[in-house]
Amino acid sequence: MKYHSVYEADQSLAELELLANTAGAEVCGRFVVSLSKINPRTFIGSGKIEEIKEAIKNDMGESQPDLIIFDEELSGVQYRNLEEAFDMAILDRTQLILHIFAMRAKTQEGMLEVELAQLEYLLPRLIGFGKVMSRLGGGIGTRGPGETKLEVDRRKIRTRITKVKADLEHIKAHRALHRKQRDEFPYPQISLVGYTNAGKSTLLNSLANSDILAKDQLFSTLDTTTKKIKLPGSALEVLITDTVGFINKLPHKLVMSFRATLEETVHADLLLHVVDASNPDYMSQIEAVNIVLSEIDCKNKPAIIVLNKIDQAETIDESGFGEETRVRISAKKKVNLNGLYEAIEKQFAGFIGEYEVTAPIGNGKLISFIKGYSKILHEHNDGDKIDYKLRMYKRHLNVIEPYLKSKAVNDFKSIS
Repeated sequence: MKYHSVYEADQSLAELELLANTAGAEVCGRFVVSLSKINPRTFIGSGKIEEIKEAIKNDMGESQPDLIIFDEELSGVQYRNLEEAFDMAILDRTQLILHIFAMRAKTQEGMLEVELAQLEYLLPRLIGFGKVMSRLGGGIGTRGPGETKLEVDRRKIRTRITKVKADLEHIKAHRALHRKQRDEFPYPQISLVGYTNAGKSTLLNSLANSDILAKDQLFSTLDTTTKKIKLPGSALEVLITDTVGFINKLPHKLVMSFRATLEETVHADLLLHVVDASNPDYMSQIEAVNIVLSEIDCKNKPAIIVLNKIDQAETIDESGFGEETRVRISAKKKVNLNGLYEAIEKQFAGFIGEYEVTAPIGNGKLISFIKGYSKILHEHNDGDKIDYKLRMYKRHLNVIEPYLKSKAVNDFKSIS
């Protein structure tokens, strides 16, 4: 990758170090290599290899590494030649991320998606991986949730890829059935998106009073989690889903492998783009997330920029945002969550109508629905029927329409 400055290269390597730490590795050194062009055999060229070998020998003393991680994708040939040149295991950034994903996947769908990404990554690199994989054994980069051995030939890998894709399609169809059932009495859907470790899971915990795993680690959340929350201003409910975090240089194939998991983002009515405002480089992280959103056709969805961790941020420059709606919060300390609720309610104001409904006293199903899916503004029971004035999502109109006093729908313009 071309870096525009030494700072940009250092930031990328710092993130790579965090990834390595997340995978359980202890980093003992880093190198920034300036190249005029990529060497097709060894990526960095024989001269740079000798420079790094000499630096490892002379500068690292007893802290000799047994693994070198490159911040770019390597070909199978490059893997093979680099392992022979350094006489140690080699990984690239993508394989490191795949290993972390394998550590984090807990559901059947997540494990299948990781395996698919691993197999599709391996297939074009088989020529260089045989010796590397046997050398790595059970170390970083080899862990996978499936039974597939990385030494198998292309035919077996392609067969396994076909099987994994079929299994994922089955899960996708099952989820579509659940979504159809949910859409009978639908809630607006919110998807939390953002850079890894931006605080999405912590925010979901704060909004839903839940206890989802929320660690200060990269990719602490891999499988999606959906919760129902009530908006305090309208007293109506929405579904909010936590998703896998994005990262710089997230390979396109990896995004496509996780398309099933990201379906909740595709179907969302609103995105909460959670940003770690305490990170000096948060604008480039926003751009990295936007690139992935574009790849899954979500770039133009309604969104709120949630500037999280304001309690840790020294200054926040919002000059680059333009007209985007944004809210400053601290999810961990629950600072300004009301401001976020208000921003969400404004986004959903057009979804809500105020209605006058007459419910026969014997229609318990209708009365239960009204009590469960609306905010009741006024209620009068005359013994035979109950007259309601209520606030409800327009999506529910088909349920109450036969009982409306007036067919006119009044848009809900303000929150009270």
